[in-house]
Amino acid sequence: METPRPLNLQLSFSVVWRDTMKCLLAPFLFSCFNISFNILRDFQDNLQSVFMEGFCQLNKLQELDLSSNLFQGILPPCLNNFTSLRLLELSGNLFSGNIPSPLLHNLTSMECIDLSYNQFEGSFPFSSFANLSQLQVVSLGSETNKFEVETEHPVGWVPLFQLKVLKLFDCKLAGDVPGFLQYQFKLTVVELSHNKLTGIFPNWLLENNPGLEFLLLKNNSLMGQLLPLRLHTHIELLDVSYNQLNGQLQGNVGHMIPNIMSLILANNNFEGILPSSIAEMSFLQVLDLSANNLSGEIPKQLLAAKYLEILRLSDNKFQGEMFTRDFNLNRLTYLYLDNNQFTGTLSKVISTSPWLQALDVRNNYMSGEIPSWIGNMTNLGILMMGNNNFKGKLPPEISQLSRLKILDVSQNHLSGYLPSLKDMQYLKHLLLEGNMFTGLIPRDFLNSSNILTLDMRDNRLFGSIPNSISGLSELRILSLRGNLLIGLIPNHLCNLTQISLMDLSSNSFSGSIPRCFGHIRFGNTKKGDNVFGKVIYSDNTRKYLAVYAGYLVKHLWLEIIENEEKCEVVFGTKNGRYSYVGGILNVMSGLDLSCNNLTGEIPHELGMLSSIHALNLSRNQLKGPIPKSFSNLSQIESLDLSYNKLSGEIPPGLVELNFLAVFSVAHNNLSGRVPDMKAQFWTFDESSYQDNPFLCGPLLKRKCNTSTEPSYSPAESTRESEAKWYDIDYDVFVASFAASYIMMLLGFATILYINSYWRRRWFYLIEEGIYSCYYFALDTHSKLLAYLYN
Repeated sequence: METPRPLNLQLSFSVVWRDTMKCLLAPFLFSCFNISFNILRDFQDNLQSVFMEGFCQLNKLQELDLSSNLFQGILPPCLNNFTSLRLLELSGNLFSGNIPSPLLHNLTSMECIDLSYNQFEGSFPFSSFANLSQLQVVSLGSETNKFEVETEHPVGWVPLFQLKVLKLFDCKLAGDVPGFLQYQFKLTVVELSHNKLTGIFPNWLLENNPGLEFLLLKNNSLMGQLLPLRLHTHIELLDVSYNQLNGQLQGNVGHMIPNIMSLILANNNFEGILPSSIAEMSFLQVLDLSANNLSGEIPKQLLAAKYLEILRLSDNKFQGEMFTRDFNLNRLTYLYLDNNQFTGTLSKVISTSPWLQALDVRNNYMSGEIPSWIGNMTNLGILMMGNNNFKGKLPPEISQLSRLKILDVSQNHLSGYLPSLKDMQYLKHLLLEGNMFTGLIPRDFLNSSNILTLDMRDNRLFGSIPNSISGLSELRILSLRGNLLIGLIPNHLCNLTQISLMDLSSNSFSGSIPRCFGHIRFGNTKKGDNVFGKVIYSDNTRKYLAVYAGYLVKHLWLEIIENEEKCEVVFGTKNGRYSYVGGILNVMSGLDLSCNNLTGEIPHELGMLSSIHALNLSRNQLKGPIPKSFSNLSQIESLDLSYNKLSGEIPPGLVELNFLAVFSVAHNNLSGRVPDMKAQFWTFDESSYQDNPFLCGPLLKRKCNTSTEPSYSPAESTRESEAKWYDIDYDVFVASFAASYIMMLLGFATILYINSYWRRRWFYLIEEGIYSCYYFALDTHSKLLAYLYN
């Protein structure tokens, strides 16, 4: 009888229903079973029932791919019976629990196993693979931070396999590089990133594996120097970023790894100059040297690298001019030069890089004007030039950069009127602060529904806030601090319901605080609503490798480099101004209306801002009581109401604000007892309450004396029954004081008018005072001249 021919079932990128799965799990002779990247409908919370209904009968499988679904639960024990299995691909699911070591002992045909991106926990001994002599590809890693791979137990174990690909990321590897790798000589890909490896750079790994192409040791604790490299012609990617390596780069590094395509040495402690031999890496596409202590000028040869696409030199001490006649990087897409000491101007040689998507020259010493031809760099998505010495106007041609997402020209010497940027439909972050822009904010200034950050603080803008601002429906950060804006704070700002940070301080706004501010979210974000600090990947920042070929082809992603959307915002809180960058902006929230001319009472609706972290209403002319609803500000960390005309008591419910770190009601007209010294109010001293003459309490010079409070009968009115000895009407107090002062002056003038003797004595006293001052000044002058000439 003829043996049935094995079947090959591939349903990747489909929608599979439970009933369909029951039919598929009938006892056919499958050799390949692929349902990766599916949407599985009508399934229970775990895969156990599905396996129990027939899956475990498919024990002749050779290739199994269940990747990128939502399977849950523990690995089914019946996998131990799949002795013909060559490919086991379970990555990108929700499998949990331990990886049982006995599960793998019988899988002697295994060539490729990928269990990464699940939720496994506990410790897994890598020696469980020791007898799998056919094994070539292993990928392990968990997203729970509770999974650990043990590589040194038992001590001195020797594997039967010769791996080609090894990925052990986020596996809590500690100490030296795993010892079993000393017996591996056919490796092409090694990734041990995001662990706790120590010791020196494992140069022997390159020597033992002449075919090694990709070596990733990112985010460990490797120390010492990058040991002298021997000639290695196959290495294409070397990533040792986020370690503790130091010393100078090898002078002939370009000769030792001539065919490298991606060299990533960021976030270490390398120092010295950049070797000119680095330009001899003729296939170099990615060079990341950021966050080191490198200095000197950039070799001219590097500025003409033929294939260079990504160049990151940020956070070093490089100097000199970059954009000279030697600059000819016509494939460049990302250029990061920020936080160095570069000089010079933005010369037109930049236009030799027509594919440029990101240009970051922040925090250098560059000068000159922003050229109008910058509008021709239409592929630019990121343009960051903050904190330099650029001057002149912001050219209107810049609005032609229709793909721009980030524009930062902050902290320069730019002046003139703001151009319209309404054609920038994809703009997310606009940073114009710290310049000398003047004039009105244009009515058609922006028209981007994507904009998240609008920072125009510390300029010379005047007039009112235009209605068009309210159309920026996704705006999260609005900063207009330190301008010359006037008028009422418009109610249309309440249309910005997504706002988390709003700073209108140090202007000349008048009128009352809009009550509708209480309906803005101010930090009340949805779970997973992370719009700041996003990591951007593109085709030239990742590698896509085929690591197994059978009935199925197994591919492997290698993320080479991350490009983060960096946006820096300064906001005042906790008695200071702090800079917030990246992801922290997703959780920071605050409202600052300080240093204006606002009047009226504080709206009780502001007490609805239960997620706000900072509220500053100081240095205005606000009056009336502190709203009792402020006790609902459960996340508040900084509350400043100082330098106003507030009256009444401090609501005792404020003591329930458990995160309050800074509190000030100083320089008001508050009265009554200060809040009890408990919870956070234990940390506040007298300065929080100073210059409120009618406040009393243990922290203040004025002590509360409850025995002096008059008693009231129940028959008296409610207002009289609630009154206390320290309640004072401020307007009556000022009027009575002024009347008394005027009466005293009039009385004195009447006495002088009636009594001529006292009138003469008064004029004589004034005359004596005048002569005394005159002769004192004359005598002092004479003595000074005599001292100088003698």
